Amino acid sequence: MDHDVVIVGAGLAGLQCARLLEQHGLDVAVLEASDGVGGRVRTDLVDGFRCDRGFQVLNPAYPELRRSVDVPALRLQKFEAAAGVRRGDGIDVLADPRRSPARLAETLRSPLVELRRVPALLAWLAPVLDPRAERREEHDRSWFESLDAAGVHGPLRELVLEPFLAGVILEDEGRTSAAFVRQLVGWFLLGTPGLPAEGMGALPAWLHDGLRARAVLGTRVESLERTGSVWTVGAGENSWRAPAVVVATDAPAASGLLDLPTAAMKGEVTWWFAPDRAPSGLRAQVLPGGTTGPVVDTAVVSNAAPSYAPEGRSLVQATALLPRGAAVPPEADVRRQLAEIWQADAAAWDLLTVHEVRGALPEQLPPLVAARPAALGNGLFVCGDHRTTASTQGALLSGRRAAEALLA
Repeated sequence: MDHDVVIVGAGLAGLQCARLLEQHGLDVAVLEASDGVGGRVRTDLVDGFRCDRGFQVLNPAYPELRRSVDVPALRLQKFEAAAGVRRGDGIDVLADPRRSPARLAETLRSPLVELRRVPALLAWLAPVLDPRAERREEHDRSWFESLDAAGVHGPLRELVLEPFLAGVILEDEGRTSAAFVRQLVGWFLLGTPGLPAEGMGALPAWLHDGLRARAVLGTRVESLERTGSVWTVGAGENSWRAPAVVVATDAPAASGLLDLPTAAMKGEVTWWFAPDRAPSGLRAQVLPGGTTGPVVDTAVVSNAAPSYAPEGRSLVQATALLPRGAAVPPEADVRRQLAEIWQADAAAWDLLTVHEVRGALPEQLPPLVAARPAALGNGLFVCGDHRTTASTQGALLSGRRAAEALLA
């Protein structure tokens, strides 16, 4: 018998699970199909620029992140607690007055903020603002249905709330669980997201660096077979044996190895540009507002995270949704819309790389099921954000739950 536990997958969930099991003295082998750890959380270095594989941010308010990770070691560079919206000849900046009090007057002056519509928005946010209200909510529904039921309408919803959240949950049809969307909004209200100095890939790297045994890379697991009380994990001509196996892959790969239904995956595509000069000094995401095109959000990433660009250079990201089966939008359409949003010559910007991520997040449909079982029986366990919630919080928490179930 080679190990106490074999973990299939070195994403956030698998690394978290391995780390906790090693802390309890178990001999753990981690097998990873790709050439690096992190799963969907990776950072590429392109001509001195840090380009995450799909635009991502790290929210320090995530409970499992605070519990498990030395967040200061990541040297988080924070965005402003605000969002910009292209409107006419300018960008309206709407900010959280608690964290950006200097922008209060600017926020209130924007015609996007209609005070008569604020009570409806607060009613929709009630489960976040009052934990007792969440217990009174009997039936989860889609987030568009929940906004309609609360009477949330107008430009604040159409030009701010919907596009901002579409870029977070990677869908703009309103079908995601309202309970999950409100949970995300609650974390945004509690914490100001940012980017690690070394890129989002620094998070899985930190987890991996804490392991005694390094992940075995380039090892695609093809079979799981149980003989007596021992599992044999097969990958090509090699095999590993252990009394317990944790499958810590994304939903489609887990479904291929286990007798489990798979969750549909949502996609995104992110373009990374290096302009001659930053088109704005804003340290926040900017939403498309009245412009037309595929871009759901954009940001001068280097304004908030200077380590993402060489000294004296700027880095701009632009993200579009990538529904299942859809083609990647033409680069010309992206550049045209960016020129409208930033009021700059985006056609002249250098394109560093494009990240097409077809399986970026699992669907999170109502009713919300935030704790699917980790233990499948006979020493077989599963974890990943498809077992909890589609977020960094969910991935880390699912890894913990799998470790605790195995130890129990």
